[in-house]
Amino acid sequence: MRKRHSPAFKAKIVAQALKEEKTLTQIASENDLHPNQISAWKATALSGLPTLFERESKAAADQAAYHQQLEELYAQIGRLSTQVVWLKKNLASTFRRSERLEMLERAGAELSLSEQADLLSISRSRLYYVPRPPGEREIAIKHRMDRLFTDDPCLGARRLAFLLREEGDPIDRKTVRAYMREMGLEAIYPKPNTSKPAPEHKIYPYLLRGVPARYSNHIWGVDITYVRLLGGWMYLVAILDWYSRYIVSWQLDQTLEIGFVLDCLDRA
Repeated sequence: MRKRHSPAFKAKIVAQALKEEKTLTQIASENDLHPNQISAWKATALSGLPTLFERESKAAADQAAYHQQLEELYAQIGRLSTQVVWLKKNLASTFRRSERLEMLERAGAELSLSEQADLLSISRSRLYYVPRPPGEREIAIKHRMDRLFTDDPCLGARRLAFLLREEGDPIDRKTVRAYMREMGLEAIYPKPNTSKPAPEHKIYPYLLRGVPARYSNHIWGVDITYVRLLGGWMYLVAILDWYSRYIVSWQLDQTLEIGFVLDCLDRA
């Protein structure tokens, strides 16, 4: 039966033959082989040596190509990250939240809702939030607060809460303070260091000082105010021409986001 030798055994025999410390006959007799077999193995090994160096050079070239491709991928990831940050910033400043919510794809989208919400700068919890309209008691309290504050704009949350409790409406000062923030009400009172500007704040010159409005569309002014309704409240922005006192454009919205101000300016 013909013997089968492992590659490791063949390599060991060829290494002894290449050292030439023993003859092929001696190596053959010590390992129970024929000299012709050792010669064949030696010839095979010598003919395959160039391919070893070819594989080494090919491996080095493949490694260099891999590192180059890796650097290109990292550069592409950096560019895409910068583009995503720029896109998120511009989407948040250009589109209102309601418009960004309409951009969401809830069914059959390639991106999950979490990823879409992050790209559109929308809180994920807002995707499932259903706003609850204010109750009748809250609307009545806010209307009463508006009347009291209009009569005396120096009233703060503590004094308003006291007046409302005197009228028989038990309410906490923290609740009044939250309502004042929602309505944009702030009491008039002396604040500390009002005459000392912050050193890091740039002071812009008043460009209209001593400049009278001489013709239409010469100078425009803009103002935002709170409008009370029977079932709630809204915010009104108006652009006024100083010369003719004509309202050039106006817009209503339920929030104080910048979108409806920009819409009003575009319409003007």
